Amino acid sequence: MQRFLLNVDKLSTLVGHAFSFLIVVLTLQVSWEVFSRYALDDPHAWAFDAMIMLYGTLFMMAGAYTLAKNGHVRGDVLYGFFRPRTQATIDLVLFVLFFIPGVFALTYAGYYYAAESWAINEHSNVTAEGPPIYPFKTIIPIAGAFLLLQGVVEIIRCVICLKQGRWPSREEDVEEVDVDMLKEMVAGDEALRSEPSNGSAGAKASR
Repeated sequence: MQRFLLNVDKLSTLVGHAFSFLIVVLTLQVSWEVFSRYALDDPHAWAFDAMIMLYGTLFMMAGAYTLAKNGHVRGDVLYGFFRPRTQATIDLVLFVLFFIPGVFALTYAGYYYAAESWAINEHSNVTAEGPPIYPFKTIIPIAGAFLLLQGVVEIIRCVICLKQGRWPSREEDVEEVDVDMLKEMVAGDEALRSEPSNGSAGAKASR
């Protein structure tokens, strides 16, 4: 079971990392549009729609990844002080009552929402040269499916925690800061700061 949980974590992480490169595409697209608009006097009507769709895709496809890393913001400031079993009970109730129905509705409705968009060859009507919307709307059920799968994994983790009294492990991600190295650096700095005081104390003792 633990292998299954970690494999789903890896899948969510892989998808999140893959779609994270859209931020690079979005940055280049915005930079080019600003240059084209103000330097070349050649704005593109479709640029605004493209920015929205790129950002929306990035935002939606990061949902399962964030859930896999337990990175979503919690509203209860007392949650961290609870015992693991209490935390698991709260999470399990919220997942079953709110998360699963909501994400399932998103995935189910998103499928027909995207299918209708493909059927009518939908394009954006915000601008005269609106780009096609159906690829963007297809992301809705796909993101919902990944989020739903990760949600099922989180429910299983809650059940395991209720049985064992501790949370099962998660797939580790790359940390921006090496915590152990940072602790060693801080300890080294404190040791260097304490040396002069020790030396002066020894000098006074010799006198």
